[in-house]
Amino acid sequence: MNFSGDQLIQFCTNLLQGVGVPKADAEIVADVLVDTSLEGLDTHGISRLPIYVTRIQNGRINPQPNIKVNKTAPSVATVDGDNGLGQLVGVKSMEVAINLAKETGVGAVATKHSNHYGASSYFCKQAAAAGMVGLAFTNTPSGIPPWGGRESYFGTNPIAFGFPGKEQPVVVDMSSSIVARGNIILAAKQGKPIPEGWAIDKEGKPTTDAKAALDGAVLPMAGPKGYAMALAVEIMSGILSGSAFGKNVGWIYDESTQPVDIGHFFIALDVSKFMPMGAFIDRMQQMITEIKETPKAEGVEEIYIPGERRTNKAALRNKEGVPVSDQLLAELNQLAQGVGATILG
Repeated sequence: MNFSGDQLIQFCTNLLQGVGVPKADAEIVADVLVDTSLEGLDTHGISRLPIYVTRIQNGRINPQPNIKVNKTAPSVATVDGDNGLGQLVGVKSMEVAINLAKETGVGAVATKHSNHYGASSYFCKQAAAAGMVGLAFTNTPSGIPPWGGRESYFGTNPIAFGFPGKEQPVVVDMSSSIVARGNIILAAKQGKPIPEGWAIDKEGKPTTDAKAALDGAVLPMAGPKGYAMALAVEIMSGILSGSAFGKNVGWIYDESTQPVDIGHFFIALDVSKFMPMGAFIDRMQQMITEIKETPKAEGVEEIYIPGERRTNKAALRNKEGVPVSDQLLAELNQLAQGVGATILG
């Protein structure tokens, strides 16, 4: 079935409120999740809501965190997420970075004691909407091996950039792994195989079995380059923030009762402190035009700017609705019934 963005936001908000999340916080989390689903990133959108709700119910995630901000220098702050929902902690942290940048031109925020925050692109769009260049980093549970290893150590550790644009922001969001681990989690849940070259099993052998891949490791993108990027993100998000790092980062899908203690890092740069915003937008548009006019390779119909296909998908889904599988719908409605929230559909 397909549902509108408004329907999904209302449902997600009600369900989160049903497990004790304050309304204002629930609305923030719902907006991040639905925005992500609208863009077609189904592995990081509303499909993650069931595990968040379940972990709130069993006490592993704090539904009412006391998020603490400590400004340590004119352009620097640390944030303690108090084990709150990662989407909420992420939005609040980027807000801090943006406000710092408004004062000094640059805002850098290291965040600890958080959870899986979804798609990094959301926080970069948040910065771009405020006239900022935004960067977002996060570590994740162990998923990829150091180059040459057969056992996972680093998370899939994405890095994302957001730049203001004339009609839409330019958003670069990429995982250090060859594919986001969420794609393998979804494949395992649906009982589907994964493509060759994505992962190895626990013996270090290539596998197309999604469950075996989850027991093994996802491969880094571009070989040693992906490994190096994962390491850098781990330092920024885990070590510098004071959060967990490497194998010490928890996995929300296991049965541990301990907080996962994920760390993030956010940077905001106020464009107007570097050049007039109008000049920046004009230069951006010139670059985009020149890229679009580049002679196309055989079989290529259009050259896309990073983030453009997501924007196109969001426009389509805003018209046609977001598809929700029967399995996910049943899971969501079972949770809603359990907490007295209105069911979806």
